[in-house]
Order: sequence, then structure tokens, then C-alpha cells
Amino acid sequence: MNPLKSPKQNRDLLLPGIIAVGLIWSIGLLGFGFWQNLQTSTPQNEQPVSPTDETLPEYATFTQVTPVPLGRFKYSGSPDWSPIRLVIDSAIQSERREYQLSYVQPPDSPANSTIAIELLLQGKLDFVQSDRSLHPIEINQAQENGLKLQQIPVATDGIAIAVHPTLPIQGLTLQQLADIYSGKITNWQQVGGPQLAIQPFSLSVDSEGVINLFLSQVMNGQSFSTTLDYFPNMTAALRKLAQSPGGIFFGSSAEIVPQCSIKPIPIGKVAQQWIVPYQSPYVLSKNCPNQRNQINTQAFLNQQYPLTHLLYVIYTDNGEKAQAGEAYAQLLLSDQGQDLLSKAGFVKISQNSQP
Repeated sequence: MNPLKSPKQNRDLLLPGIIAVGLIWSIGLLGFGFWQNLQTSTPQNEQPVSPTDETLPEYATFTQVTPVPLGRFKYSGSPDWSPIRLVIDSAIQSERREYQLSYVQPPDSPANSTIAIELLLQGKLDFVQSDRSLHPIEINQAQENGLKLQQIPVATDGIAIAVHPTLPIQGLTLQQLADIYSGKITNWQQVGGPQLAIQPFSLSVDSEGVINLFLSQVMNGQSFSTTLDYFPNMTAALRKLAQSPGGIFFGSSAEIVPQCSIKPIPIGKVAQQWIVPYQSPYVLSKNCPNQRNQINTQAFLNQQYPLTHLLYVIYTDNGEKAQAGEAYAQLLLSDQGQDLLSKAGFVKISQNSQP
């Protein structure tokens, strides 16, 4: 058995231990302070921290969502949300009569996300239906007005490319699309199709959302050709495409994929590696409308389809407006809301919660 150590020997052993523990404690405090500083310091232009479907309460039906404010609330936004306004907003009105929605059409400008966010910051709207996330300049403008903007993703949409249903074309790469819309490719024979002049169509640039996404994700700084034909709305463009064997058009996948009179085509980043925007097998025009093509959900979820983007509900954090905007997002994120979004042609955000 080892003899007991003397008090002096104990002190000699204890002192270095205390010093070591003190050093470890100090380093830990410094490390925690550094980590905390990283967590709390936010660059001025960084997007505000916004709740997502992961932080909002989960509800099964519209009637379970709470709190939902009482009153009439104004909103506006991207034309890509048109199917949602038609299918889902009307269902919300039917089941939550205390929460009345009033769509605002800007009097002197087209309805789009940018105009709607401007109206929101002016206090003329309660929330915005946006086809994009907030821009740093919008965040800064809100801060200058003493406001904080919140954005909640509620669905996934994409850009689909449509042609005449009789056009025999296997697919297009993003580069071929850019060359078509910049005027470098003018005949379908140049991309494996028939000897037929290409007629590129687009929505008016005032539509903003899908146009800006196409410019950034496809055109990469190139300008549209001067030969483009522009249309004021989706209906007019699709009607013209259905009458134009050489036509091509791009727009919201939620609106294009189910159409009977045109054909959405596969696209890809590389030739022969095209991704279809619809679920296989493809439903022929002659079988429509009894059967309709549906969104290729899996390709959108894993972003294998190259042209996808999120839809956001955007609102300010002041009082009743915050309650109205958050309630609308919660209604869309409920199981009932997500099911209706899927039926309207969008991909459920609950399956893809990345903002």
C-alpha cells in the first residue's frame, strides 16, 4: 500500500491542477464569446431571419390554424400565383369567413413581386405573394422605415418550356434556349428538329417574375432578340402558340404543364441529359382534358430539373399586418393548403423546406 501524501505534497499537486482548470475555463469562455459574436452579428445586406415551415406550427386544416385575425386584408403580387388565387384563396374564404382577402391590382403598373413589395412598404398592402426572395435593397429600405420584412416559402414552382404539340423535338439544353432567345438559333433544324423557322414568344417584360428568372438562369446576361413576340398574359401567349407550329414559349410550370393545346418539352444542362417537367408517361393532347400532365414532383424536389424556384409570402412585422401575413402563410403550409397547392400544379414546400 502506498503511504499517504503529506499536506505539502497535496498542495504541490493541487496548484497545477487548479491552474490547468482555470486555463481551460478561460479558453472556453473566450471560445463561447467568439461563437456568440458570430451568431449575433449580421451583415446589413443579409436577408432577415425568417420563420419557415419548420418553425411555424403545423396544422392539418384551415379551421385549425390560429391565430387568424378578423377583418379585410389587402394583398397583391406575382401573376405566377394566379392558380393559387383561383383555387386556394377561394377555399380559404369559404372556411375562414372572418379572414377576408382583397386582391389589389396596381392602378398604373402591372402586378408583380417588385411592385407589390413597394406597396407593402408604403403601407398599402398587408402581405405579398412573391415569386422570388427579398432583394437586399428592399431589406434596407424597410430598415430605413423602421420595419422588418419576413418571408416564408410556401411552394416550389419552375419555368417550363412549351412548343406546338406537333413539333418533333426531343429536348433543349439551357444553352440552346439562350441561343434561341438571343437570335443565334433561328431554325428548328439547328437543334435536331424539322426545317422550320423558330418563333420565340414571351410574356411582357412587365410580368417581371418569370422574365427575370429566365434572364438570370438561362440568358446569363444576354439580351432577348428583337424578333421576340410579346404577350400581355399567359392565355394570349398559349393561344398563339397553339396556332404556331414553329413557336416556343416559357412560363410558370404550374400553368404550362397541364395545358392541352401545347407541349412542354424536356430541358437539361447537357445534351441528351434532359429532364421532363411532367410525370411520365406523357399524356397526349388527344387524351386531354380527361387526363392532364402533372408536375414531375421528384425532379423539382431534388432540383434535378434545372429551372425551379420558391414562392414566398412576404409581410412586415408591425402589428395586425404581421398577423395577417403570418396567418396566410400558415394556411398555405397546413396539410390542407399544401394539398391544394399540389392540385394547383405546385410542389409542396413541406417536402422541401430549404429557403
